Amino acid sequence: MLLLMISCTNNQKENLTSPEKSSYLDYSGSDDQITGGIKMIPVETAIGTFNVYTKRMGNNPKIRVLLLHGGPGGTHEEFGNFDGFLPKEEIEYIYYDQLDSYYSDKPNDSTLWTTEHFVEEVEQVRKALQLNKDNFYLLGQSWGGILAMEYALKYQENLKGLIVSNMVASAPSYTKYANEVLGPQMDPDVLKEIMDMEANHDFDNPRYSELLMNHYYTEHILRMPLEKWPKSVNLLFEHLNPNIYVYMQGHSEFGMTGNATLKDWDVSGRLSEIKVPTLMLGAKYDTMDPTYMEWMASEVQNGRSVTTNGSHLSQFDDPETYFSGLIKFIKDVDAGEFK
Repeated sequence: MLLLMISCTNNQKENLTSPEKSSYLDYSGSDDQITGGIKMIPVETAIGTFNVYTKRMGNNPKIRVLLLHGGPGGTHEEFGNFDGFLPKEEIEYIYYDQLDSYYSDKPNDSTLWTTEHFVEEVEQVRKALQLNKDNFYLLGQSWGGILAMEYALKYQENLKGLIVSNMVASAPSYTKYANEVLGPQMDPDVLKEIMDMEANHDFDNPRYSELLMNHYYTEHILRMPLEKWPKSVNLLFEHLNPNIYVYMQGHSEFGMTGNATLKDWDVSGRLSEIKVPTLMLGAKYDTMDPTYMEWMASEVQNGRSVTTNGSHLSQFDDPETYFSGLIKFIKDVDAGEFK
């Protein structure tokens, strides 16, 4: 009897000390182990070959999410808190700075600042990372949402799932919503001062940024007092490339201004061409009309809509809804249960 008890005790100890190990955080033997998951990927362009930054987080051959940041000219830092939610679900995700963004090469040539160029850039990154229709989820936030939709319209045969976060399918609709819905919610004196400066093209006036940050960004970009904004969001703004941002988006998030090249962009009439499972992630207080984003989910052939109680960066101001919706979508698609 004593020997039996000792044997059972030893078996219990083995069970406690030898759990089945997950390979999610095992980088051993991979070609990016020595760099901690970082790969600088060469991208061929019309003016030469340049390197873009990627960093793989985790290891799941069945679920691999490529993250497309906003801006244009933003950085992967806007996804800084994904580290707090996706690893426990063993979802592999890949940070990526597009060309002319902070961690990548910066040729600073406006001939490359087109949706056509960036679609082909994403395709080259996909090939280099060996992403395919059996594992490739593409998540684009803001400008990244534009890029994700454009990529899907050309290369959806490579995708397993598409996530459009905080971006409508029409730039004119985005600007109209800012001018006709969100702007009038501001203090009338503040709005008038902003509009006067825009009319005078006084965009470099520090007062312009000050008013927008304190009266618009804290309401519709990230609903927190500026002093409480997470470090990763502050780094996003510090590292933003203003040249490409102004060229394609305009001078602020308050609609698309001036000669911004994206101001007439519109694929709303083509959403029905998108066949792959698609999640539209909108937000109640976003710069993008959440009702419009819900409509987008009904326009694609296989869509779902989630609306958070956050704003443009709702991964930070309503992470519970944002990540639960994102994770459920990915797992439903992976299991073949997406409806």
